[in-house]
Amino acid sequence: MDYKKYNDRVFECMSMYLNLAPTFINEELYKNTGGDALAYSALLAAVCMLDTVNDPEDKLLYMKYFIPMVHKLDTKDFTNDLYYQTVKFKDMTLNKWTLKELVCKPYEAFVCGDPEKLPDGRIIPRIGYFDKEFRYPAVLENGREWMTLLPNEIITTKPHIEKAHGNVLTFGLGLGYFAFHTAAKSNVTSVKVIERDESVIKLFKDHILPYFPNKDKIKIVCSDAFEYAEKHYGSEMYDFVFTDIWHDASDGVGLYLKMKEYEKSSPETEYGYWIEDTLKLYI
Repeated sequence: MDYKKYNDRVFECMSMYLNLAPTFINEELYKNTGGDALAYSALLAAVCMLDTVNDPEDKLLYMKYFIPMVHKLDTKDFTNDLYYQTVKFKDMTLNKWTLKELVCKPYEAFVCGDPEKLPDGRIIPRIGYFDKEFRYPAVLENGREWMTLLPNEIITTKPHIEKAHGNVLTFGLGLGYFAFHTAAKSNVTSVKVIERDESVIKLFKDHILPYFPNKDKIKIVCSDAFEYAEKHYGSEMYDFVFTDIWHDASDGVGLYLKMKEYEKSSPETEYGYWIEDTLKLYI
């Protein structure tokens, strides 16, 4: 079976839901339909106008996509993260940038990982929800969330933290989650962070970095990522390079492909890119 049209339809449905009505499912709806991930899947399908009773194609879509894509997550799996336990946040603003704690409501839908690409051709989004309120830190640019510590950012960053070793270079500072955990590793010697915005750096240095237990390993350089790569790839030696300079897949593909070109200057280095599996789906 050719699943491409179903892949496209599911991603369109989820994009609309996440952008327009991610909090539509509430406790009453959830509990009245069963109170589990299967109930959540059924509610999502209903919101997306699927007729799972009379339309065979909609029923297939529900069974093959909506049921496996929904994941009920536990807030403790994220609040027990050492970064959450260590760094304390207060609302701070500098120029166009703001550090702020935001709230994910119970049953609010969010992305929780790169899509799963199956051997049969299905590409299934990973959609998560909590049954409790979840507070998380965020960096906002002119009111728009630029980096958050919602589950998606944590889940998609951890594989790169695990791979990091030796002298590490990372493009993009954000909340410093990657730098925090990478610097804590015994097999990591140093972490150099390239960030182009001076206000982001100041907010980080003044209000986040002081909480880091391994801050002595971290060096922050104010520079554009591509300018730095152009000048220093090949002359500076790094064991692992991680790039996270895009908001999401909508603005990330071009930046990802451009940064990949610089790998030729230092082929012995290991590279990682945030949400790379997602970006590849759009190439």
